Amino acid sequence: MPTPLPDHSPAQRREELHERWLTLLARIAAAARGAERDPAALTVIAVTKTWPAADIDHLRALGVRDVGENRVQELAAKLEELGVDASDISSPSLRWHFLGQLQRNKAALVGRSCAALHTLDRAALIQPLSAAAQAAGRQLDVFIQLSIDGDPQRGGVREDEIAPLADLVAAAAHLRLRGLMTVPPLGTPSRPAFARLREVSEKLLRSHPEAAALSAGMSKDFEDAVKEGATHLRVGTVLMGSRA
Repeated sequence: MPTPLPDHSPAQRREELHERWLTLLARIAAAARGAERDPAALTVIAVTKTWPAADIDHLRALGVRDVGENRVQELAAKLEELGVDASDISSPSLRWHFLGQLQRNKAALVGRSCAALHTLDRAALIQPLSAAAQAAGRQLDVFIQLSIDGDPQRGGVREDEIAPLADLVAAAAHLRLRGLMTVPPLGTPSRPAFARLREVSEKLLRSHPEAAALSAGMSKDFEDAVKEGATHLRVGTVLMGSRA
């Protein structure tokens, strides 16, 4: 994982993150107001992949409560370094979101340590996730990833696979179906993808009215995602900065 630039002291890095956080919140609030939505209804996930655990400590001190990781090994290392008992769901400290493609043999750590998984794309993950959440005495929020373009390298399922997978998630005692997630295809405008996600979500709500959340929008397109009803924004570079 990269460390802050050599000329950045911890105090300077904390101030930089503070300024970026306030700027981000202002942009999100403006986008929400423009879409006649309540900014307070949006969950902002700070994507901290490849950044050091010290940055998460800075964010926590600023009041950030939701952080996202893409790799299980990095998640485990940061949990240990920060001394975070992520299995304690009563803790107000941090809520961890797993945002990457997940292998079945690594599902247990996500099930017992994370508040949410945003990338469910196959039924084989449901049992190990639910079992791990049960062992930790908790429920895991689950977003099903919709593939807009069918690219297997980016994960996700086709629209016709959403309903049966949602039924399986909803039937798992220690999983909670929250909604859908997508990543727009590379090299294309983002807003049509977010509009498509919203349309598929509206169909899903007929059978699963509890699954109303939409995980959509990253640093370059979160404002478009807000316009299309996103409830969870996964923001990295615009908050953390560019890596050295």
